[in-house]
Amino acid sequence: MNEKQPKILVVRLSSLGDIVLSSPVYKNLKAKWPNSHITLLVKPQFAQVLAGHPDIDEIMVAKKNLWGNIRQVRAGHFTHFLDLHANLKSILIGLFSHIPNKLRYCKNPVARRMYVRFKKNSPVLEKHTLERYLEVLKQWDVPIVHKKPELSDWAYKNANLDGKKINKIAIFQTSFIGDSVLTTPLVQKTAKLFPDAKILVITRPQTDDIFRPMKEVDEIILNDKKGWNKIAGVWKTAQAIKKAGVDILLVPHRSFRSALIAWLSGVPIRIGFTSSEGWFLYTKTVPFNWMVHDVERNLSLLHGIVKENFKAEKLNMRYAPSAEENVARLMKDFNLEGKTLIGIHPGSAWATKCWPAENYVELISRIQTELKLQAVIVGGRSDADLGEKICQLSNGHCASLCGKTSLSDLMALMGHFKLFITNDSGPMHIATAFGVPTLGIFGPTTRELGFFPYGSDSRVIEVKGLDCRPCALHGGKKCPKGHFKCMRLITVDDVFKTVKEMLQEKKVI
Repeated sequence: MNEKQPKILVVRLSSLGDIVLSSPVYKNLKAKWPNSHITLLVKPQFAQVLAGHPDIDEIMVAKKNLWGNIRQVRAGHFTHFLDLHANLKSILIGLFSHIPNKLRYCKNPVARRMYVRFKKNSPVLEKHTLERYLEVLKQWDVPIVHKKPELSDWAYKNANLDGKKINKIAIFQTSFIGDSVLTTPLVQKTAKLFPDAKILVITRPQTDDIFRPMKEVDEIILNDKKGWNKIAGVWKTAQAIKKAGVDILLVPHRSFRSALIAWLSGVPIRIGFTSSEGWFLYTKTVPFNWMVHDVERNLSLLHGIVKENFKAEKLNMRYAPSAEENVARLMKDFNLEGKTLIGIHPGSAWATKCWPAENYVELISRIQTELKLQAVIVGGRSDADLGEKICQLSNGHCASLCGKTSLSDLMALMGHFKLFITNDSGPMHIATAFGVPTLGIFGPTTRELGFFPYGSDSRVIEVKGLDCRPCALHGGKKCPKGHFKCMRLITVDDVFKTVKEMLQEKKVI
């Protein structure tokens, strides 16, 4: 093969994101050498990611052992070797491949380690991985014409449904419970705008109970992100969406994985946020606005297909009928029938989101002894020990239902509460969806992130004036400053005063 027809092997063994980001590399190589033959060496579990790419002529599946890879690479008689993986395995493959022209991109491992361990920044870290992929091509005098992944060009990017009937619209939300609850108005509004279309929801098994009882939802696809399914589930879910015949896919979840699944599904119109990690995999994007509630942000995805302005839907959820029976049994077993109940959720998936347990003990004691109301602690199995500890230490007869309710049961239970006191968490949004006045205790997160309790009957109590807030979007395992002032400065007196005010407004006390 002459210089105008090079045979190029590109090595990018993993992972999903890095493989997808390599797409412009092949476009630029083809722009310089239109008659070249490009082969991508990739791990077997990622072989389908770029299968069918118009600028890749062949996918070579990597073998488990080093010498097996070297043998198959030698048999390919390549003229050019481009190493975009740059680990020991790919370096050795290149070394023993007998390919005359070799290039390898630099990961800058020393700079990365210095940043992780000592927070020492370096200019090289400010460059995107894709930029560094393209820079290495300059050594072969390859002009950089294509500078961003445009994978959707060969995945129906230019397809549109103008004049065609929209039969099915899917909504992709595989995040936490709270995020799923805040997506339900998007489901409802979509169903109203497109009454003749069927609505499909892609969600996790853990949040299935949120969407399945909704009258607007016709079909659900479960996406399991645990263990091997984290990788295999990408392709499996994408194929399930493709098989379902979806016309429009709305993706409020901003992860790269969600965008990749959406792209692999081949849905003609895929709409996500401009701030999504995989924004370039969508056919349309809408601005992500931090200054509004997450409910309204999710609804803004519809601006990708309709231009009219519309009011936000109220949070409105349903649960399985069997949940009523389970809750009735729990009410009887814990002697809660006929009592005025105050729901308490002291747990969270993030440790820094938790108001100290001793504060909950004092607060519950005052609610039960001074206000003569019944406190009921709720939470998942992971909250069981915390719930029992708080109950044992508090004055009065507190009940802990932690680990004793399913998601549907928790939804059914909300209707029995006169007030719900909680950390920034999923149950907080469930409470507001069922019209329960809710008091959110916010520490590392803030109202400005858009996840505050949605409704006029709800409030947030938080410490103002801390420069370190918010320290993260979701919280963390420990306070990055070490002082945890965002929670420790919220006193029991402050919370109890607000509780009394909210109960008096509703004439509960």
